[in-house]
Amino acid sequence: MGHEPLAYEKLKTFEGRVAATEAEGLDPVNAPMIRHWCEAMGDANPAYQGPDAIAPPTMLQAWTMAGLTSYEGRSPAHDELFALLDGAGYTSVVATDCEQEYLRPLRPGDAITYDSVIESISPLKTTKLGTGHFITTRMNVRVGEEIAGTHRFRILKYTPAKRSSNSGAAKKDRSRRPRPVVNRDNAGFWEGVADHRLLIQRCRACETLRFPWLPGCNTCGGQEWDTVEASGEGTVYSYVVMHHPPFPAFDPPYAVGLIELAEGVRMVSNVVGVPSDKVRIGMPVRLEFLAVDEELELPVFRVTDDAEGGEV
Repeated sequence: MGHEPLAYEKLKTFEGRVAATEAEGLDPVNAPMIRHWCEAMGDANPAYQGPDAIAPPTMLQAWTMAGLTSYEGRSPAHDELFALLDGAGYTSVVATDCEQEYLRPLRPGDAITYDSVIESISPLKTTKLGTGHFITTRMNVRVGEEIAGTHRFRILKYTPAKRSSNSGAAKKDRSRRPRPVVNRDNAGFWEGVADHRLLIQRCRACETLRFPWLPGCNTCGGQEWDTVEASGEGTVYSYVVMHHPPFPAFDPPYAVGLIELAEGVRMVSNVVGVPSDKVRIGMPVRLEFLAVDEELELPVFRVTDDAEGGEV
């Protein structure tokens, strides 16, 4: 059953309308959330520790997230817009990008309020995912009357593109591992992988090692960097065992580990060499490169012979 065409002029009337007003963050800025964030990101910047700590600026959105069921403060305009798009067949949604501006440091104890506005709606666009409209929402985050930062969030509300189930090429693509996204910030890493070298960025100003690859240093903000080659030795810092959902390119159950390299940085990769239910935190692992198909090799970590318990 088809859907009525949606006039772009009707969508444009939503631009500038308020999406949320004086909504309150569920929690004040607090040290435990900052600590968990820094641990997960591997960010040891001293500015985020101690009695005069500030929150990492990139946590800006974390203080405004409403949780799974709480949407207090959201205006009807947001729901009206999404109902309109859903009714026209644009029922799928994917986040595409965000932009943040930091105007004031946030500190433990700060109570957050925020308001948001539907800033722009694009004309109809056709992408590989499907056809739809890009919607940008701008959020101002406040402490009292002072703006602490601005967060722009862009999504695509779309109708999925039809895919041929009879195409041999399509079946082959579904059975292949997803291709890594290679850009100007991480191209050097993938060039190293192609040469069977695991390269870690090193800041030329303070010599801090960082992974994953970033355009600037987390510690001092330096923009100049070189690389060091990892020894390949590491331990399992944390892990999950994937059972679902199934993908043709993967064979569950399999272990995905957060590996702490001997150099001190951490990276996510598969843990191989033992059954997934035998992987344990602290297991020693060693880098190897796995050819997953005729075009792609990936770094993985094999449990070594001296793993605790001797299970290899």
